[in-house]
Amino acid sequence: MKKLYCFDFDGTLTYKDTMFLFLKFYNSNKFYVQFAKHIPLFILLKLNLMDAEKVKKSFISSVLKGESRKNIELKSQIFFDLFHGKILREHALEFIKNIDRSQTESFLVTASLDIWVKPFADYLKMNLLATQGEFIDEKFTGNFLGKNCNGDEKVNRIKMAISGRKFDKIIAFGDTEADRPMLNWSDEGHYKFFH
Repeated sequence: MKKLYCFDFDGTLTYKDTMFLFLKFYNSNKFYVQFAKHIPLFILLKLNLMDAEKVKKSFISSVLKGESRKNIELKSQIFFDLFHGKILREHALEFIKNIDRSQTESFLVTASLDIWVKPFADYLKMNLLATQGEFIDEKFTGNFLGKNCNGDEKVNRIKMAISGRKFDKIIAFGDTEADRPMLNWSDEGHYKFFH
């Protein structure tokens, strides 16, 4: 039986959201200054008066814009080495370890940026479908390539990635309302399964 597993990342496989954690790790001084500047936007976001993608892009850009790909990749690997043992859920790791790889394919489907999630995807032996950071001349522009990989976009990305291939069963895991489209689209959707 050919199965496809689709895992959300932040909150589903981890105990914490990785965006704030990574940006603080990357440059804590800049992080705190920019966090303070973004508080009004975060409040508007909580009140549903601001677009989540705009706020996210603005905040990530304020810390990482202009940084070299090489430096970001290096820091992402160090971040993974330091934090994966603390933030990945044990139940999730156990479950993933026991997946029969001969008959399955697994995707890590996340709104987080590919920039810092890639080492986690490699470690979990999963294909990565993430929000993509844009680089020009090997420098991060602060923009995203394409859409934020969230909500319906998660389903669009999975469909594109498996285009023309058939799976007997698609199993998805998520922990927020933004994962609902993916959970509803799959044959078997699990909400907060590893909590």
